[in-house]
Amino acid sequence: MDVPTWVWIVTAVVTIAVFTFDLVVIGRKPHEPSMKECATYLSIYVGLAVLFGLGVWWTSGGTPALEFFSGWLVEYSLSIDNLFIFIIIMAKFAVPKELQQFALMVGIVMALVMRAIFIGVGATAINNFSWVFYLFGLFLVYTAVKLAKEGAEDEDEEFEENRVVAFIEKRFPATSEWHGEKFFVKEGAQRMITPMFIVIITLGTTDLLFALDSIPAIFGITKEPYLVLTANIFALMGLRQLYFLIGGLLQRLIYLSYGLAFLLAFIGVKLILHAMHENELPFVNGGEHITWAPEIPIWLSLVVILATLAVTAVLSLWASSRMDAQQQDAATGPRRDWDDD
Repeated sequence: MDVPTWVWIVTAVVTIAVFTFDLVVIGRKPHEPSMKECATYLSIYVGLAVLFGLGVWWTSGGTPALEFFSGWLVEYSLSIDNLFIFIIIMAKFAVPKELQQFALMVGIVMALVMRAIFIGVGATAINNFSWVFYLFGLFLVYTAVKLAKEGAEDEDEEFEENRVVAFIEKRFPATSEWHGEKFFVKEGAQRMITPMFIVIITLGTTDLLFALDSIPAIFGITKEPYLVLTANIFALMGLRQLYFLIGGLLQRLIYLSYGLAFLLAFIGVKLILHAMHENELPFVNGGEHITWAPEIPIWLSLVVILATLAVTAVLSLWASSRMDAQQQDAATGPRRDWDDD
């Protein structure tokens, strides 16, 4: 897929315009968005992603379009999993409801910038070293096993501050009071950081850690940097609205970790098979390509992704409903039928 320079420029300009509109216009007044507002803008962003994928199909053919849709779905599903941590972060720092959407928006913009850097580094490494696919594949399989084990633990997830946030809190004087959307305030002669600044850094750096999983995962779907970047852009666009729209529903997706673990493992194996097919390592098969290693077609990847997400959602909601019914029965006590004398 040959992407002209002007397309990259237009994509960057449109992306900046959309996020600026979201940050300055939609979020100009601190408020907790309504369900109608969230659903409206989320529908617009999803619709734009679908139109973009159809545009790729029309201009470049079916394979790149399927790669975009597959990558977008993977990034979107991983972003939904990230919302669990975002909810915990908001609760830990007691972020006021009316300030949460601003914090999320700025954190998402930071994450997008850092992911773009990651994508550039990853694309360069892949183009120059085919063995990187081995590393990506093994890392995704390891992450899948770790995610599945974490999903099996029946305990509340707790957020631990990363080193960057801990360093900032230790080195810079901070006020405990909220000052709206301000990052810095002056108290007396001293300039201090606000809780909003700490929350923004926490959200941005946390999403950067998530990118360690998502970027290798999408490179397992497509090796085209433009599709990797745009899939990440569209996955992050509606994340803020999704946070408010399905915040309560997230607690009912009890099998989400298992579904994502399966997807990461599948993509990890796909990457390893691709690395074997393109093998150049001298200590593996004498540096020759392993011709028997199959290439998993993109249409099969898309089918696996859609089926996994559908089964995970249905089973999660069904199991949650049964658990709610059992808890309700336990709370009300057993029913007794009294015989008429």
